[in-house]
Amino acid sequence: MITRSNGADDEDMGPDRSGQAEAFDAIGDRYDEAFPHKEGQVAAGEWLIRSLQAESRVLDLGCGTGVPTARQMADAGFEVVGVDLSGEMVRLAREYVPGATFHQLDLADLRPGGPRDLGRFDAVAAFFSLLMLPRAEISLALRTVRHLLVPGGLFVLSMVEADVDDFSIPFLGSTIRVSGYLREDLYKVIDNAGFDIVEESSYTYAPAVADVPPEEQVFLCCRRRD
Repeated sequence: MITRSNGADDEDMGPDRSGQAEAFDAIGDRYDEAFPHKEGQVAAGEWLIRSLQAESRVLDLGCGTGVPTARQMADAGFEVVGVDLSGEMVRLAREYVPGATFHQLDLADLRPGGPRDLGRFDAVAAFFSLLMLPRAEISLALRTVRHLLVPGGLFVLSMVEADVDDFSIPFLGSTIRVSGYLREDLYKVIDNAGFDIVEESSYTYAPAVADVPPEEQVFLCCRRRD
């Protein structure tokens, strides 16, 4: 567990990502092999496609290999930007989705006043990326997402339902740290960040590898509340 201070100092501290990017560099495209069925993620992406205007601008936070979300959005004709902390994931995404733009960045780089400004987006997708943060950072990350969105912009996300905070788990031969919420607590976090939940779905998912246990995946389709 990482001990962090409370309050405004959190925004000034550099985030501790030790081992996180390295784990996904090592995992590479084995991630897609371990999670071959992504019905919930694809369905949330289809909601975005139905809800957005043509030529909308979409940000894929924690894009991984770019499959399926960045590819799904690019195939729909949107301008797609993806970011990921893992250089290997960004390399694969550029190979798999040449119609999108990808950057190796930390979400913290995109915060208001941060070192990178990618502009504003009509929609942001964060599938299983926020769970890689300690809870103390998730509320700050959601404020960054809100900052990145145009007024009334759309936000789709997924989390694994679990009452854990910065908890180390074995994952595809590596170790990563994850956080999660029970369902009602997740609703409160999203509401407090200034988003209205428009649609929700959940799936009990059993990955195709032995060292990752079954999980309850929660998908939320939200709109920025102005």
